[in-house]
Amino acid sequence: MIELAATSGQTYAVMGLGASGLATVEALERAGARVLAWDDDAGRRATAIERGMKLTDLAQVNLAGTAALLLSPGIPHTYPKPHPTAEAARRAGVPILCDIDLLLGANAKAGARVIGITGTNGKSTVTALIGHCLTAAGVSCSVGGNLGPAALGLAPQGTGGAYVLELSSYQIERIATAGFDVAVLINITPDHLDRHGGMAGYIAAKEKLFELMRGPRSVAVIGADNSDCRAVANRLRASGKARVVAISAERSVEGGIWVEGGRIMDATTGAARLIADISSVGTLPGTHNWQNAAAATAALLAFGLAPERIAEGLASYPGLPHRQERLRRIGDVTYINDSKATNPDAALRAIVCYDDIFWIAGGLAKDGGFAALAPGFGRIRHAYLIGKAAADIAATIEGRIAFTMSGTLDAALAAAHEAAQGSRRSAVVLLSPACASFDQFANFEARGNAFRQMVAALPETAGVTP
Repeated sequence: MIELAATSGQTYAVMGLGASGLATVEALERAGARVLAWDDDAGRRATAIERGMKLTDLAQVNLAGTAALLLSPGIPHTYPKPHPTAEAARRAGVPILCDIDLLLGANAKAGARVIGITGTNGKSTVTALIGHCLTAAGVSCSVGGNLGPAALGLAPQGTGGAYVLELSSYQIERIATAGFDVAVLINITPDHLDRHGGMAGYIAAKEKLFELMRGPRSVAVIGADNSDCRAVANRLRASGKARVVAISAERSVEGGIWVEGGRIMDATTGAARLIADISSVGTLPGTHNWQNAAAATAALLAFGLAPERIAEGLASYPGLPHRQERLRRIGDVTYINDSKATNPDAALRAIVCYDDIFWIAGGLAKDGGFAALAPGFGRIRHAYLIGKAAADIAATIEGRIAFTMSGTLDAALAAAHEAAQGSRRSAVVLLSPACASFDQFANFEARGNAFRQMVAALPETAGVTP
């Protein structure tokens, strides 16, 4: 757990007692701070009480004099409507922060280097790749934030160590402490627009990461395959606040890092050189994962990791659950769990990696519709639609893809399995929902875990090992 000595004797309000909130309360109390903790959900309050925490209804408290309100990333402080506690903090002049800010403040004296990763799609893979490569090379590092362990629950790092932090737009806009040595922005496509008041607000939240870098010697890694990211890079270069390294999975970039046919090329120090060939790395399929690998490579080079260590780490990367996770092969059919694809752009990235797809999609739609999936339609044999968004997806694909209104995940898998096994040729059953999960599941992990269990229970074709 992160030591927060500087908070001793101060009062902090913590609103939201999920994983990050609970870790925040524990770290603050351990440091000797006074904590006013609350969650609107009775179940989460019960969990906190079971862990020995005292609760205070923040709606009944005057927040004046509080050092900060640590607000769960899932609770809005502006759009679409600010939570009452956020409004109260603003009226009282209390800063609204998140746990990442406390970690950066604590690390200012500890001296570990910090790598922050954001982007609409791929940030979990890039975070995991960087952490894996550093660990494989013998560098002490803690990996978490929006991925895995909560920030304040991480193992402390000092000089020579590193924090590798996945950052959502919700988290970035609640960080005030500059503390990143390397900052990565992979891509930007429409997402979470309701929480940021539109696309301009969403881009601004992502771009704020570069305002949180330690200084001009810091390195900003920014995707060049997206016009919004290119605009961010141009603004940052003009400001001189950090050194910018462009990365691409589509073309060579002057002074940057790119991928040609699976070969990662580096021109950050002069003439282009080969870093690694990932064309046969099964856990990094598709152009989007080449972009992820280029981003990780750029960050690792900026950190100072030797190219040969990077190549070894990329080759041994084990992959992440729910991101094009190959679950099983039955006969000539492969079953893939891509539950993390919670928007159309993410789903398209998986779809273009395969042919002859029996596609399971749907859930709770995000803003923007499903037209962005069109480039992948030709690869889909049949769609099985679930959840609240089923009718909207059907309206988009009608006349272009045969589909079944399955309703639930189990019904969709049963139908897709039967059709794929009857196709008598190599095929893929792909769960890549293009939607959030909250209409039928608690989160994308719960949806993916349910799919994994269902696939494991499918009957085995004679003579084929699952």
